[in-house]
Amino acid sequence: MKRVAHDTWASILGVLYLGLMVNLLVLVAASPLVVLLITTDPMRSWPLLAAAAVPAVPALTAAFGAYRAHDEGETQVVRAYLRSWRATWRKAMLLGALAVGLAVVLLVDVRMLADSAASVVIVPVLLLLAVLTASTALLGAAALSEVPAARLRDVLRSSLYLGVRRWYFQLLTFAVLGVQIAVFTTMPAIAIGLTAAPALYVAWANARYVLRPVLGEVPARDEAAA
Repeated sequence: MKRVAHDTWASILGVLYLGLMVNLLVLVAASPLVVLLITTDPMRSWPLLAAAAVPAVPALTAAFGAYRAHDEGETQVVRAYLRSWRATWRKAMLLGALAVGLAVVLLVDVRMLADSAASVVIVPVLLLLAVLTASTALLGAAALSEVPAARLRDVLRSSLYLGVRRWYFQLLTFAVLGVQIAVFTTMPAIAIGLTAAPALYVAWANARYVLRPVLGEVPARDEAAA
């Protein structure tokens, strides 16, 4: 049998290390949200979950930044993650506050209007707006990880426009994240320790491809991943 080249083993171990460290760093940075999800009933604790979701957005942006750094040859995952977190946390927090606040308003309206006569027309529209909010926030986090100096207004405008224009890529991202949520509800340890990083990587690769018109050319492997 042929022996596996040293570079191949190094690449495999590097990917494994990247995934495990991103899982750990995201867990630490988003620990309030994770703890609340595990220990409380989301239907009753949703105000606390909404508050905890805001500081979790910089954790997401930093994870995307770590993936970008690894894609460019960086091997120090912790350093890349912290560097991205420091560069983006202020704008990412504002992005999270805007997205979470709007999502809460929309979902509360859905709950209030669900039994009304106009629910057949209004509720689908509100749910669509909630999905657009989530899509814009996800793309915005990816955009900030790529260009931390970008103005948040420009990030939101580009993310909303391209998210609608390339909606089919966002469907794939939401499908993967939906599976991750399902895994988390049944096997939290597996979801946190193993599957979070691959799910986030798919979300980042798709987001980076969706944002390609404003970010410029991306490597061909990103297009394949999308």
